[in-house]
Amino acid sequence: MKNFAELIKTLDSSNKTNVKVDALTTYFKNASDEDKVWTIAILSHRRPPRPVNTTLLRLWANELATIPLWLFEESYHIVGDLAETIALIIPATKEQSDKSLTQYLREIIALKPKTDVEKKVYLQQNWLALNYYERFVFTKLITGSFRIGVSQKLMTKALSKAENLDADILAYKLMGNWNPNTISFQELILDEKSSDYQSKPYPFYLAYAIEGEVAGIGSPEEWSIEHKWDGIRAQTIIRENEIYVWSRGEELVTDKYPEFQSFLGVIPNGTVIDGEILAYPNNEIGTFSDLQTRIGRKTVSAALLKSNPVILKAYDLLEWKGTDIRNLPYDERRNLLEILIESIKDKNLPFYLSDRISLNSWEEVAEERMRAREMRSEGLMLKRKNSTYQVGRKKGDWWKWKLEPLVIDAVLTYAMRGSGRRSNLFTDYTFALWQNNENGQKELVTFAKAYSGLTDEEFRKVDDFIKKNTLDKFGPVRSVTPKLVFEIGFEGIALSKRHKSGIATRFPRILRWRHDKSIDEANTIEDLKNMIP
Repeated sequence: MKNFAELIKTLDSSNKTNVKVDALTTYFKNASDEDKVWTIAILSHRRPPRPVNTTLLRLWANELATIPLWLFEESYHIVGDLAETIALIIPATKEQSDKSLTQYLREIIALKPKTDVEKKVYLQQNWLALNYYERFVFTKLITGSFRIGVSQKLMTKALSKAENLDADILAYKLMGNWNPNTISFQELILDEKSSDYQSKPYPFYLAYAIEGEVAGIGSPEEWSIEHKWDGIRAQTIIRENEIYVWSRGEELVTDKYPEFQSFLGVIPNGTVIDGEILAYPNNEIGTFSDLQTRIGRKTVSAALLKSNPVILKAYDLLEWKGTDIRNLPYDERRNLLEILIESIKDKNLPFYLSDRISLNSWEEVAEERMRAREMRSEGLMLKRKNSTYQVGRKKGDWWKWKLEPLVIDAVLTYAMRGSGRRSNLFTDYTFALWQNNENGQKELVTFAKAYSGLTDEEFRKVDDFIKKNTLDKFGPVRSVTPKLVFEIGFEGIALSKRHKSGIATRFPRILRWRHDKSIDEANTIEDLKNMIP
């Protein structure tokens, strides 16, 4: 645990990629194989389930600190991170622990079924046996909220250097549904096993956003153009008469989309399709809000399957007849995909091709981009016709050209403290728009939350305003005098029964602080509804 805590300290205290890669490489060269597996798991978001709720963590840590509970809670609100608060308030001792990262994680897994008394004894004993940073890391592992500035790509690069293995091959090995509690480093990284291949997806290829003039990427004739659909990016795998559906977040979601079982026996074995899962109510592409009714459901009812079915909109073919074809030019892969679609067109499958659009000038491309919202897409994808299917985000061959955001002027009504370096500032905001109530009087109705888009200086000024204009406190949330107006941007909009405003916005963020507007000039809920396609 000591070495892992030192690693996290180094990673967390630097924003330089080379420093992080070097620290990870050194760690992987020296750590035990068991600890390597768990480190890979933690940095790729495979963490054990949380064994203790945060309320009990706060109470038990507060007991060790021997301070009033209100003082702990106030400290927590200021610090903004529970693990850091606990690490700070528990007094240091001369005790030490030599347990490995693996031993701690196995104990955490074994802790879940135990009684609260047993959990309390375990946590308090271990908090006292660890120094500040070890205690911080230990508590992060307990809460399951382990987030640091290290991407899986960066971690894979370091592991590649430490083990002298190809980074792309490593990225492939780390995909899929492996369990750090049962798999060895030899099995995960060093061995080649054909049985692991059956359900395994390929690393996704990701596009960069167009910056500046689109003409800067070359002639339109070099590019294949299609719409950027707003759903869940997924790989659908058919091998050995089984189907596996993987989301881009490396989650196996096959059971969430039973419609795709109809692919078996029709789409041949040895096929991997890259595409987008889209809601398809009333035989037309739905909104992301429609798709959310299917996300996170443990079971999908017959009624939901009927009212909100899904389709797979296919972009690309990665494997064909059992052969990895990612190194073929995009045009060739795409032709094979079109042949597949043509061969099964009379089978009535929830499987559609993402059409390529033939355009001759960037002016025509720009016009097509402006049609995106009526097409229920986010914009356009531009793929170089001779490009291979690469790993991760690589600049040059795949670009996304999204629509400019929808915008509306809204009033700041609530605020919470941020996290990390912003934990001492109120930077997480709730915004509202005007609406007439039952008595015909104007009132502000919340519709979105946002926490990005302002400069550090602007955040400090808003924070100062919030502290001086707090109307009420609800735990970490403050109600604020409605006075400040901000321009809010968002990608999409849909009616929603889950929101007080009756509307759900997609990816809301702050575009600018409207110093030039009073709250009477902010927009209304009706203005927002008028933006719905």
